[in-house]
Formats: sequence, C-alpha cells, structure tokens
Amino acid sequence: MDRKKITIIGGTGLVGAKLARLLAVAGHEVVAASPGTGVNSVTGLGLDEALAGAEILVDVSNAMSFDPAEVRAFFDASGRNLIRAAAAAGVKHHVVLSIVGADRMPGNGYFDGKLVQERIAAGSGLPYTIVRSAQFFEFLAAIADGYTADGVVRVSGAQFQPIAADDVAANLASIALEPPVNGIVEIAGPERRPFDLTLGRYLKMRGDARRVERDPDADYFGGRVDELSLVPLGLHRQGLQDLAIWMNAQVMPTT
Repeated sequence: MDRKKITIIGGTGLVGAKLARLLAVAGHEVVAASPGTGVNSVTGLGLDEALAGAEILVDVSNAMSFDPAEVRAFFDASGRNLIRAAAAAGVKHHVVLSIVGADRMPGNGYFDGKLVQERIAAGSGLPYTIVRSAQFFEFLAAIADGYTADGVVRVSGAQFQPIAADDVAANLASIALEPPVNGIVEIAGPERRPFDLTLGRYLKMRGDARRVERDPDADYFGGRVDELSLVPLGLHRQGLQDLAIWMNAQVMPTT
C-alpha cells in the first residue's frame, strides 16, 4: 500500500472523526486538525504545521453559525488560508465536503457560504474534488424540531435522499485516495422519497407522536425549495444504509 499523509480539517467532528479512523485503519498517516487540536483554518493558526508533508487535504469544516454574513466570512477566510497552506505544502489533492443543491437553494445562507468555499477551491489552481453530500440522517431530529409549531411538523414535499454520516465518511475516504476530478462528485443515500414522508417515517420509527404535514410554501432554513433542490440531479454515489438500517444502529434515548 502507498502510505500517504492526509490532513483533515474538521477532523474531530461528526464526519471528520469517522473519516480519520477509516484512513488510519487503512494505514495512512492522518492529522485530524481542528481548533481543539490547535489548528484554526479561519485564523491560520497551526495550518502550516498540520499540512507539512501532506499529499491530501480533506476539508470537512463547519461554520458554527447560521448567520449568512458570518457563514460567508468563515468559509472565505478558511478557504483562502487552506489554499495558501496547501500550495506551500505541495498538496496533490484538495477534497472539499459541500452540500447537494448548494447552487440551487436561493436564500439559504449556509448553502451560499458553501458555494464560497467551493469557488475558492475550484479557482485555486490546486487539483481538487468537491463532494456534494445530501443531508445527513443525523440531522433529521434537528430539522423536525426546527419546523415544529403547535406540535405539528410542517415541511416541503420536495424530494429528499438523506445519507448516513458513516457512508459520507466512507465515500470521502475513497474519493480522497482517487485521482482529483477537478469537479464535483455527488453522494446521497439509497432511498429517495418526499421530504415530509421521510421525516414522518423517521419520527414514527423513533416513537415520536408529532404529526408531519406537507406545506408547499415551507422553506429550508431560509432557502426556497423546488422539487429537486435537495437531491442529486444525475449520476451519483450512494451510501449503503437506508433509514431503517441506520435507525436500527442508533442507541435511542430512554425516558
């Protein structure tokens, strides 16, 4: 095996920690970088040290805000600092985790911030792959809570194809070790169905009595939702876990 040094920005988070484990088990030298480990991509602190000798850079960082201006500022500063440090280190593959539909969700400040991140990577001159992932199963609870009013969850009936974070990490691990595509790869779960039906099924599986209603006027965290806003439009890689498999693997809270 060709052992590589791989630096993961956001390497202690939900996806980053899973990715770091997969790559380490495969025998690679992994640097799981985050502010908690002394590496801050927004300020640049520790980046040169974290990237020294790295062949591959994987950026799975998240802005800790949903304010549109703050999200854009985060991804702009982080993206530019990463490009500078990666170029200096001679990185041969820059992988960025983004979101399916990032370019098709007007008004969603977080998606707009991810587009900033994507454009910096694509315009850097470094070999790159942008991985646009569908929404994670792990976010379904927060989505339901965010759209609950008077005990009813009201969401769009647009198509939805969520993916398990484990499958996101597995796809990232494969893509990082493949040649750069200098373009976009999309990933999603194996099941596609309307958003409201997915959320209703999820709540029923976890014993949550809230009713889910389809609201054609519902946004998605400020963004306008069309029928295909949240799903891949063409060929894409699919995760292995559907909702039932993922749910069976969860440790449900006791009451």
